[in-house]
Amino acid sequence: MTQRYSGVIRCAHRAALVLVAMLPAGALASDEIRLQNFTSHWAGWLAVGLFATAYAFVIAEEALHLRKSKPTMVAAGFIWTIVALLYSSYGDTHTAELAVKHNLEEFGELFLFLLAAMTYINTMDERGVFDALRVWLVTRGLSLRAIYWVTGLLAFLISPVADNLTTALLMATVVMAVGGSNHKFVAAACINIVVAANAGGAFSPFGDITTLMVWQKGLVPFQEFFSLFVPSVVNWLVPAIILGFTVSRSAPESCQETAELQHGAWVVVGLFLLTIIMAVSAHNFLHLPPVLGMMTGLGFLKLYGYYLKRRSRFYPEAPADSLGSSALELEKTSAPAGRTQFNIFKSLERAEWDTLMFFYGIILCVGGLGTLGYLAVGSQLMYGDLGPTQANILVGLLSAIVDNIPVMFAVLAMEPQMDPGQWLLVTLTAGVGGSLLSIGSAAGVAVMGQARGIYTFFSHLKWTWAIALGYAASIWVHLLINGSKFSTL
Repeated sequence: MTQRYSGVIRCAHRAALVLVAMLPAGALASDEIRLQNFTSHWAGWLAVGLFATAYAFVIAEEALHLRKSKPTMVAAGFIWTIVALLYSSYGDTHTAELAVKHNLEEFGELFLFLLAAMTYINTMDERGVFDALRVWLVTRGLSLRAIYWVTGLLAFLISPVADNLTTALLMATVVMAVGGSNHKFVAAACINIVVAANAGGAFSPFGDITTLMVWQKGLVPFQEFFSLFVPSVVNWLVPAIILGFTVSRSAPESCQETAELQHGAWVVVGLFLLTIIMAVSAHNFLHLPPVLGMMTGLGFLKLYGYYLKRRSRFYPEAPADSLGSSALELEKTSAPAGRTQFNIFKSLERAEWDTLMFFYGIILCVGGLGTLGYLAVGSQLMYGDLGPTQANILVGLLSAIVDNIPVMFAVLAMEPQMDPGQWLLVTLTAGVGGSLLSIGSAAGVAVMGQARGIYTFFSHLKWTWAIALGYAASIWVHLLINGSKFSTL
């Protein structure tokens, strides 16, 4: 009996050894990233110089007409080359690989999430949803002041779902159509729209890249973001009221336009809302990355796009046996003249690829500097010496100069020990701090391009003092009404 059991044990032992041998070599290795401090090394300073140079090109994008993704992607490659060489010079060939894979994983989740969201937004645009909204506003016969408040309110309410960049561009188109040659009104309305879109995006994970990153990191639950609603309202209303006194009550020139919703427009809107629900549910209830819900929703949209493509009203002149054609052949079928043939891949092509590649460059640049030890130093200087509240307020001010995306990613990479109230505070400040300058947010930069020569850096700078009052007031309101979420200030 004993020999029989010992034989069984030996067999089990051998089987275990076989299973272990079949595992990838990396599966048994430690995944711990052991960082070293290269902040005083000349190569570390070279990496900082590369990032600063790349970001100088980003800031000068409008003047140089050089896409912002190009310098950051090149800088990312050089910075990680420096990281790998420095660590390998100390006999460590493992840390750089693990660190860059960690950064690529973070970028991959963000990339796929945004790609799905952008495809939905582009499809709604192609179906005429935004055009119909614009025409409806333009043809209401509202006064200039009413248009000022309606566009601001809509920017605040739409941006939590459609993101602040898309919302700002849509509302800017409305005020330019209404304002015409009244440049004073257009400039004031554009400032109001940028501030409102950024404020609206601050209390929703879908409203801004910074809130999305905080949510995906699991630092703030989805429902907790809505505790920033009142501070966000204050952030928009304070400068909006001040600036609103400069807007005339006169009626704009009459404008008659028409817009037609394409078939399936409201179905696409419904699918987008379902996709958001799936992303939230995947994160909250299944404890899976929210990107899984977004990509599943994108699959639903692609299936519905197939239905739209096959629908007979889009190509009634197609031969009767076309319904038996393969999907690949159908993709190549041209629509009859004067008719629109829906193609979901056109919406994918229209995604903001420069923005997506810019995120790649920024995430890897900041991640590389963190692997060299700079983020640990920055964390100590900001959160150790200044304290979390002062540091998080400073993050908002830096967002106006540097852009909130690299600043927030740096904070997330620092991983300071903060309570929920402080994470909400930095989410608020990073989201709305970019409104202080026109170049401080993607919405501001996009609207400057939309209303070129009318809404400018200096026309926005003229009202920075009023926006700063709203910034300070929103922080005060957050500390007041969400004080129970703070353990330290």
